[in-house]
Formats: sequence, structure tokens, C-alpha cells
Amino acid sequence: MIIKMNDLGKIYNTGSVAVEALKHVDLSIKKNEFIAVMGPSGSGKSTLMNIIGCLDRATSGYYELDGVDISKLTDIELAKIRNLKIGFVFQSFNLLPRITALQNVELPMVYAGFGKKERRKKAIEALERVALTDRMHHKPNELSGGQKQRVAIARALVNRPSIILADEPTGNLDSLTGEEIMAVFQGLNREGATIVIVTHEQEIANHTKRIVSFRDGMLINDVDVLNPVNARDIISARKEEDLMG
Repeated sequence: MIIKMNDLGKIYNTGSVAVEALKHVDLSIKKNEFIAVMGPSGSGKSTLMNIIGCLDRATSGYYELDGVDISKLTDIELAKIRNLKIGFVFQSFNLLPRITALQNVELPMVYAGFGKKERRKKAIEALERVALTDRMHHKPNELSGGQKQRVAIARALVNRPSIILADEPTGNLDSLTGEEIMAVFQGLNREGATIVIVTHEQEIANHTKRIVSFRDGMLINDVDVLNPVNARDIISARKEEDLMG
């Protein structure tokens, strides 16, 4: 398993109020899985992604990423994990506007300490994987929305991370371009990438191989997209009682 979560919980304290963003989450993800995380606003899916991506820490429970117990790491070690083991793709692309697509893709390798020659070689290879070498010397404002997202995907995979996390990666794209971006993710998954996507669109989720759904901070359903008849309702009696109030 590349991800193991057992009885994971997250509580945010806002003044005198404690908000349970995640409750008793048990989730395992294998290498080379392609999984969608769905749920309404406030369901806990963004909190889950932040914890998976080592941007936040769980309040309780256990989280292991690629064999590493995340709870035992310092902030510096977490930053290193984020740079080397996790590739991030965001809805808003998060590209630096004053540098080229190629230079944007090189950025994670700058922080990882790669030399200039190796950075350039790996960045070009990453852009080749998303079919965008013909635009690599263009700046973001010279690219379409779909091309910007391809650059963001190339940047996410350039360090060969253990997992790629994509937060609403088609949210700022039209439906046709969104389909093209999902085809890129499917191709990367066929090549061996482990991909987790947060989305509120069922059509996007249907491109993945597995859909997990959240509500009120709890994992309520886990569906094999290719074999939906085998959908597993994972609500335990305890969690069902929690839902009922």
C-alpha cells in the first residue's frame, strides 16, 4: 500500500468551538491506483487531501505514506516528503507568470538540488509526457487553460513522485478541455502513476478506477468504477449512529 490510514481524525479549534473535519477514516490506496475523492462542501475531502499531501497533520489516528509514518516527521522532513514523494496539481494551475513553461516545470528540481543540465533534461521529458514540448518556451499568459494545466501536471510528475494529488484539476476548464486533461491523467496512470483527484463532478470521477465518497467528515462509500456491482458500503454501525445524530 502506498497510503494507509487507520481511524484518522482531524479537529479544528475555532475559538471555543471544535469542528471535526474527519472522523474515524480508514483508507488504503495501492500503488498505481487512480482514485477520485468526492463529497459536498464541508464533507472533509479537502482536509483529507491536505493530510495526504503532508500540508496538514491529523489530530488522531495513523497515516503512513510510502512506508513512512508521517506523524513522526519534523516540519523540515515533511517539506522534503512533499517535494520528493508528492506531485500537486491545482485548479488554478499555480504557475509563475514571468517564466516559461519549461522553467516552471524545472522548479521542483531546483528545490531538490538537481543541477541545471539534469533539470533541463528531466523537464523536457516531463513536457513530452503531456505532449507540450512545442510550447515549452512560452510563458503562462501565452498558453490556453488546458495547456497551463498540462504544464502543471508536468511539474507535478517531474520528480517521479510516489503519488500525484490533483485538487479539482478541471474546475477552470471547459468540458472538452477537461476531458483532454483526464485523458492525460489516464495515460500517466497506465504508465504506473498513482493518482488521487478531488472532484465534485461525477463525469470526471467516472474517468478514474475507484471513487470514495465523504459526508460529514466520514468515508461513507468506496466504489470500484470498473465493477460497480462490487461497491462497498463501509459505514460501520458506529459511524451510522454518528450520521443519525
